[in-house]
Amino acid sequence: MGLYPAAVIDEKGAQFLRRGQLWMYRNNLLRTDGNIKDGEPAEIIAESGEYLGTGFYSACSHVAVRIFTKNRNETADEELFAQRIRSAWEFRKTTNRQNLSACRLIFSEADGLPGLICDRYNDILVTQITITAMEKRKDILFRILTDVLAEDGVHIRGIFERNDIAAREKEGLEQYKGFYGENTSETETVIEENGLKLYVDFENGQKTGYFLDQKNNRLLIRNIAEGKRVLDCFTHTGGFALNAALGSAAYTEAVDISASALKEAQRNADLNGLSGRMKFVKADVFDYLDGLKPHAFDLIILDPPAFTKSRKTVMSAYNGYKRINMRAMELLKGGGYLATCSCSRYMETELFEKMLREASAEADVTLKQISVTQQNSDHPILWTMDETSYLKFYIFQII
Repeated sequence: MGLYPAAVIDEKGAQFLRRGQLWMYRNNLLRTDGNIKDGEPAEIIAESGEYLGTGFYSACSHVAVRIFTKNRNETADEELFAQRIRSAWEFRKTTNRQNLSACRLIFSEADGLPGLICDRYNDILVTQITITAMEKRKDILFRILTDVLAEDGVHIRGIFERNDIAAREKEGLEQYKGFYGENTSETETVIEENGLKLYVDFENGQKTGYFLDQKNNRLLIRNIAEGKRVLDCFTHTGGFALNAALGSAAYTEAVDISASALKEAQRNADLNGLSGRMKFVKADVFDYLDGLKPHAFDLIILDPPAFTKSRKTVMSAYNGYKRINMRAMELLKGGGYLATCSCSRYMETELFEKMLREASAEADVTLKQISVTQQNSDHPILWTMDETSYLKFYIFQII
């Protein structure tokens, strides 16, 4: 007998977990011990009796159990959470030492803490919780987070909960956002990313306030932008465009359909003394690209929002990616550079590269690869769990 009640799954699901997957799907569930409670630990058992892992049980989600350990003797207690959080912090200190004041501290399953996201913006932690188990334990988790950072002399002024995400509905959790406890601090701060200062609105900004997963990719753009005419498409608050301008681009144009995002981008340009070297354009990127003359730019950056958030719409997304990439290839001067990416895990690498090959053939150009990267290392990828890998970022020279 194990420490926790059992959830018995079929052989198909068992094979999935043996390969390292950390989600047990409800359609593989055969039966459960009647003592299993929503948000509490359960042991996953194959029909043969083989133990496959221990995880948090959900009474209503299609992911019935999220595994947090494959050690049958390990319990979901304060000691375990402290060890996982301390390990995650040490990992960031090793891999993101230059940007520790603005980084992802906890990346859910990739840090052994399913259903918990935690980002640091200076002295504020911004969290997202997507499962009942972590919602029930957040008082313990938040205390450990602040204690672990305090051990390194990092004082946390407050924790802001960005639980305004649809994923919570799958667990029967309400959506909300606001400071944890009685904190009434400002909800904006200025972070520093590789020497660039940026306003972050962690109450209303995208994700938890900013796209932390692209910070090293933005630095790649800074390093190749010198003397070039640069077009940054889907600029949002200006991350790539600002890095291009800081990298001594001859001219930088940033395009987005959102007036509020462009207002923030302009504020960021002002903050860094880059306004005189940048132009901000409010437009639909698809239409804007269609209206430009060929060979107008030396470097074009395509960082669109996720064109697909499910497998059902992948081919529609494929066509959207192909359209903007082919047009960008046509607009670049010979020898120019294209930086292009997808942030959807459903647009898998093989399919995205197939799209790029088709687009380059139809644009009658050759792609010379410079670099292929993914999300920043503070968003670590588990090779046994595809769900942790989502961002693909390519830089090519067009010849």
